[in-house]
Amino acid sequence: MRLLASLLAPKVTVHAHCDLPCGVYDPAQARIEAESVKAICEKYQQNADPEFRARALLIKEERSDLVKHHLWVLWTDYFKPPHFEKYPQLNQMFNEATKLAGAAGTKGSTDPAKADELLAKIDDISKIFWETKQS
Repeated sequence: MRLLASLLAPKVTVHAHCDLPCGVYDPAQARIEAESVKAICEKYQQNADPEFRARALLIKEERSDLVKHHLWVLWTDYFKPPHFEKYPQLNQMFNEATKLAGAAGTKGSTDPAKADELLAKIDDISKIFWETKQS
């Protein structure tokens, strides 16, 4: 029985947006995580407890990583060459948005204004996303 299980066990583990190419994409996933980042930044600013602040930083950094993940999925899996031709600013927008979610942005800052910048960039991407869904 163990031999059969070992023969049938996967040899490689892979990670994807989902287990199938489901075709379900939405910038709302990135936006929800970015809203969480902003709320955490605001709570961090209002609370002087060192244990709370340490926990808040950890969660904020995790959420910032999730923003980047969801943006990357859109950038690399949803948007195709015709989209980039029609919207030449799209690559720059994604680059700026992922940087805003990174160490120079919300991951490395507790300033809610930085989270607002990220949310604005996600909104810009979202507008283009929904335009592409109409065509």
